[in-house]
Amino acid sequence: MVTFTSTIPDDLSRQLNEKARALSLPKNKLIENALRLYLEHLEKAEYIKSYKRASDDTDILLMAEEGMEDYFRQLEE
Repeated sequence: MVTFTSTIPDDLSRQLNEKARALSLPKNKLIENALRLYLEHLEKAEYIKSYKRASDDTDILLMAEEGMEDYFRQLEE
């Protein structure tokens, strides 16, 4: 486990204190959970962006279509 020290704006600190108290969680656990969720969100956004880029790439679309043709042929057999 690593110790991390940081500063946050006063209003964010107040919100953190209120939520931690309301949820009966230590502030560090609330921050840890929030950071995990945010990092997962960023990772999903990267996947979405890469799929959107791929949808504009004609070579990738052609490969996908060829793969689907092979798949349908296998289903028919």
